[in-house]
Amino acid sequence: MTGGTEPPREASLDVIQRELTAFARRARAAAARVHPELPLVSYTLLAHIEERHGCRATDLAVHYLLDKSTVSRQLAGLEKLGLVERRPAPDDHRVQVLHATEEGTRILASARTNRRAAYQERLKDWSAEDLARFAAYLLRYNDAGTDDLPAPPSP
Repeated sequence: MTGGTEPPREASLDVIQRELTAFARRARAAAARVHPELPLVSYTLLAHIEERHGCRATDLAVHYLLDKSTVSRQLAGLEKLGLVERRPAPDDHRVQVLHATEEGTRILASARTNRRAAYQERLKDWSAEDLARFAAYLLRYNDAGTDDLPAPPSP
């Protein structure tokens, strides 16, 4: 848009924040539908473990910028549900590597199928150009990282 018809930057940022929050709420609800005892954080960790074909708990904490205690609690829940198992690392048997179990892999595959169908339905009226532009914007946004976010206020 040009010539004074462009919305103020702050108004656009408010819309983006509101809509990303709505997106996050839908993601949490979708994780709950995958498994009633599977919060979004646990679902995300399970998906990461499966995508990497195994990883260490400390790798998860670093990747998602979470406390080790948070990751530990989430992993305990995943293990209790039978979705994750620990195996010794092939190169160092003192190190435990997390792997998705068959049930964990099955749940993730089902969730991917359902999620893809939901996206196809939601975006069915979008042109290929709009989808490509949206995908590029999401990549650009996520590639920007979180290093530039302000620190949370001190208590």
